[in-house]
Amino acid sequence: MAEDKESTSSPLTQPDPEDFPKSPPSSPNSSTRKACYAVLQSWVSKKFMTGCMVLFPVAVTFFITWWFIQFVDGFFSPLYARLGINIFGLGFVTSLIFMFLVGVFASSWMGATVFSLGEWFIKRMPFMKHIYSASKQISAAISPDQNTTAFKEVAIIRHPRIGEYAFGFITSSVILQRDDGDEELCSVYVPTNHLYIGDIFLVNSKEIIRPNLSIREGIEIIISVGMTMPQVISPIERIPLNRMVSV
Repeated sequence: MAEDKESTSSPLTQPDPEDFPKSPPSSPNSSTRKACYAVLQSWVSKKFMTGCMVLFPVAVTFFITWWFIQFVDGFFSPLYARLGINIFGLGFVTSLIFMFLVGVFASSWMGATVFSLGEWFIKRMPFMKHIYSASKQISAAISPDQNTTAFKEVAIIRHPRIGEYAFGFITSSVILQRDDGDEELCSVYVPTNHLYIGDIFLVNSKEIIRPNLSIREGIEIIISVGMTMPQVISPIERIPLNRMVSV
């Protein structure tokens, strides 16, 4: 009995560390293979991302172009389909010719009169007049014929606080009559989430920076969310807005 107690009370014997199986040491060849694999993986990943960056604008361009061709082709292609003519692209070419002829007709005196009558009729309709007015202002803003409703200049204003600037377009000017003298204010349209939805600010004409950018370049900057921003922007000589409108 004493021997049993001594055997139960004796501490457990610890195993010898040498009894555990040892992992084989890493050879220089395995380390080299891991390093080569990491370098190869990094190179493949980098080249894959480069390929994606190169193909992304090409794919977007072709997708939008293809959608535009199908959309414009859909105006006259049903007419040709009824006539039994199934030539892809014929409706697109016909639409382009039709738009060109409409532009020539609208530039004439008779065309301007016809479109003025049609515009007068549309503006008398309750719901369609708001859609037409907004659409006409948008088309006038990007029209090559710079009339009084189009964008006048690209502007840079301080917004929303000092030290921060925002791109905008000068659309018109107004004279604010005050007790201490008149103040010229410019209506500056600042796009927000995309080109045709934004805020309008009345800014003192002396506080507006007029960069050496055309209207087309300003629109490209807005659409590309600033990625087509030129590296250097310099202000141009200020031209009075009323003089520019009269010209």
